[in-house]
Amino acid sequence: MYNTDLPNRADLPSTRQLLKSTVWATIAAAALLVTIVLPSEYGIDPTGAGRLLGLKSMGEIKQSLAKEAARASQTAASPDTAIVPPSSAAPPSPPGTALAKPDSPAAASPAAGDAPAVRTDEVTLTLKPGEGAEIKLTMAKGAKVRYEWVVTGGLVNFDTHGDPVQAPKGFYHGYGKGKGAPQDKGDLVAAFDGAHGWFWRNRSDATVTLTIKTGGEYSAIKRVT
Repeated sequence: MYNTDLPNRADLPSTRQLLKSTVWATIAAAALLVTIVLPSEYGIDPTGAGRLLGLKSMGEIKQSLAKEAARASQTAASPDTAIVPPSSAAPPSPPGTALAKPDSPAAASPAAGDAPAVRTDEVTLTLKPGEGAEIKLTMAKGAKVRYEWVVTGGLVNFDTHGDPVQAPKGFYHGYGKGKGAPQDKGDLVAAFDGAHGWFWRNRSDATVTLTIKTGGEYSAIKRVT
């Protein structure tokens, strides 16, 4: 015995109606994929609607930042990276000064139990249009750094992220991203032992100068790219 009335057979949708609804749903999903998802996520705009809606540039920026972060992570694992030797009394680097290699490779990999050095540095970079650069700090887990960087002559896209010691392939840990930025400042707290810092790319039509000041608990500073 049923508690509710069963629908009449005539009230049920026919196979043709169900097929028609499925076709229309598929068409709608495909339209959303082509006009919204592909432009906003991957920068692919076959219809031109993404450009009109401002979604294509969003997708291109996402893809650009993802590629830059991947390249930065791969470069950070290279043993040929230039590193400043750790020093608790290291003075700020003069603008434009090249970063020197360490006396020992161990400077790039802080031990978990080592007390972090307290130091300050200032580095100035010159970036041509489209050129990128990355600065990393060697930090122990929980170490804190106060930073401030300023761009003169234009704007940059940036990606703040970290790489643990012996990071697995494809690893990515981000602290924040931005586009068209003239400056940024704040505190960076290391989520793990390893290299933590910033990648910038000049998205202006002219050469820019970027100066970053850091101060806190890190044992070395290096320019990766």
